[in-house]
Amino acid sequence: MASHRKPRPNPLAAVTTRATTRTAVTLATAAAASVTVFAHPGHADPRPTAAGVKEQVDQLYQQAEAATQDYDGAVARTAALEQQAAQLQQQSARTRSAMSTLQTRLGAVAAAQYRGGGVDPVIQLLTSAHPDDFLQRAGSLSRLNSSEQQLLAQYGVQQRTLDQQQSATTAQLVQLKAAQQRISAARAQVQAKLAAARQLLGTLSQAQQAGLHQVGGGTDPSAQTAEVPASGRAASAVAFARAQIGRPYVWGAAGPDAFDCSGLIQAAWAAAGVSLPRTTYDQINAGQRIPVGQLQPGDLVFYYSGISHVGMYVGNHQIIHAPHPGASVEYAPVDEMPISGAVRPG
Repeated sequence: MASHRKPRPNPLAAVTTRATTRTAVTLATAAAASVTVFAHPGHADPRPTAAGVKEQVDQLYQQAEAATQDYDGAVARTAALEQQAAQLQQQSARTRSAMSTLQTRLGAVAAAQYRGGGVDPVIQLLTSAHPDDFLQRAGSLSRLNSSEQQLLAQYGVQQRTLDQQQSATTAQLVQLKAAQQRISAARAQVQAKLAAARQLLGTLSQAQQAGLHQVGGGTDPSAQTAEVPASGRAASAVAFARAQIGRPYVWGAAGPDAFDCSGLIQAAWAAAGVSLPRTTYDQINAGQRIPVGQLQPGDLVFYYSGISHVGMYVGNHQIIHAPHPGASVEYAPVDEMPISGAVRPG
């Protein structure tokens, strides 16, 4: 089923204007959207029309795709935070190891002082279990020479470094928890929109549903054979995208067996050696902005005012894109949806 025909003005489109607003929308909103097409009191025939259902299902798919981009962004951000937190923890472990080495060396110094007539507080210093106590009692080492004092200074620097690393790790973990919460909110948003779309489709007869799947098709045989040559890295990206025709749309997926819209674009250009961000919101800023009239194969075309969908231009007035759950990667007319911008990566 072609899912991205130009929609009529959407009273719910405000939910796609900012990522923070999108992810905060409650499941109750989605539930309310799903019931607006049911029978109207007093009508002789309560069954909704196929055209009316299709329009509202397309709107729900668009909203679900905006939530999918929020989900993709939250997942990418969470992965980065997890990596940063792991690096900070590794740095802290190395700092503790260095401190342990210094403490051992200082222990040898203190033991030598004690054997040479040093006082008992020196031994207390070296047997301190906590680094803070160790440093607080550092004045007890009154007989240290310059090299030994340097060891103690190094220990103090390591202690301050460890404190900073632990503080940074704590901050990263707080951000990580918030990112994980955004993942959960976006996942719930997507699931609610898709459930509402399935409920709407269930109001149609089997014949009506079959008719919806026959409209638009999405895989143009002529577009598959009449390939427009691409050059450089764009040729590799286009070839990858063409090879994915027929693979299923799965929200949050970036290959190798399934894709969402931005996941397909990211994977295609990765095959060409170009690293793109994960979401449509970032991909639109990852290249040179170009007029739609100057599109070349490999260029990215973004759709809707919320920049919630993307396809790859492949020539012949066609794009390849991953439309929505239940559909597969397909060809579509470049102007099938309202265009919000175009970008040339690389």
